[in-house]
Amino acid sequence: MSTGHPFFYGLRAMFIDRVQIEVEAGRGGDGCLSFRRERFIPRGGPDGGNGGQGGSVVIQASEGVDHLAVAAHRKHWRARAGSGGQGNNRHGRGAADTVIEVPPGTIVRDAEDNFILKDLKQAGDSVIAAKGGKGGKGNTHFKSATNRAPRHFTRGGDAEVRRLILELKVIADVGLVGKPNAGKSTLLARLSRAKPAIADYPFTTKRPHLGRVDVDRDRSFVVADIPGLIEGAHQGVGLGLEFLRHVERTRVFIHLVEPTPSDQTIPLDNYLAIRSELAQYQENLTKRPEIIAVTKIELPGAEQIRADLAEQLDRDVLGISAVTGFGLDGLLHAVMAQLNQTPTES
Repeated sequence: MSTGHPFFYGLRAMFIDRVQIEVEAGRGGDGCLSFRRERFIPRGGPDGGNGGQGGSVVIQASEGVDHLAVAAHRKHWRARAGSGGQGNNRHGRGAADTVIEVPPGTIVRDAEDNFILKDLKQAGDSVIAAKGGKGGKGNTHFKSATNRAPRHFTRGGDAEVRRLILELKVIADVGLVGKPNAGKSTLLARLSRAKPAIADYPFTTKRPHLGRVDVDRDRSFVVADIPGLIEGAHQGVGLGLEFLRHVERTRVFIHLVEPTPSDQTIPLDNYLAIRSELAQYQENLTKRPEIIAVTKIELPGAEQIRADLAEQLDRDVLGISAVTGFGLDGLLHAVMAQLNQTPTES
């Protein structure tokens, strides 16, 4: 059944956005010590082949991977070793790389020193997390004019081992922010096929929901529903630090304000509190384009609260209802207008 509004394609139920793993590359194959032995040639020269390159562990951002569950199901990822060299100058076979697929937007961080190996922003981006050992040299490699029968060869290179933290920061054009119970999940359900948990108590949403809104055949945007924030979120209070990182890549915020909060708080104070949390987490977040919308506009007195908030902030404030659909078309047009003026993150 069509509601006349864009559809949103949500993530699967299980959402993992941070995981620690250990990666181990493959050891290089040993070089071979061998001499040519043929009839009538008692003193044949060296013919030991080189060892093969060990496999590397590669982390790659792939389209269609939504979260880190694939990486999380194994704590230890290991690549195969290269094959050893053999006589008759036969070189060992190099091992294939082990590839771990992650979502675009995944940051690969060294767990020991906490430095970033790479930010995999786009599908196709990759990083060698543990490099395979080099193949050893066979004794043929060491033959020279002064050493016709070298007995020297080298072992394959050791495998690189590293502990990593994979951290997903969802890549979305639009981030829904607001206090718990501001109506983010209800709005999402109205605009989409996503089915986030909806109830009249804080922290019903315990993971970000991500998907695409198709405005028409040629225009769409990706939106992230960020779980409710409270004072102290930037210090980890509530669900704060678990989800604040997911707003970092959004280009535009839709800031939802509840007109009559059940805890008797004041809408203006709630709006300013969220702005303060964003600023204290990362100051430049408050410079992002923002669309303010008072939700539940169908409730008695909500329109007056919207007008008062617009006057207090000296800026436009929309009134919307996820129940009746009032104001949703205007909201989407406002979003597209802001996105058209806001460059994507490079």
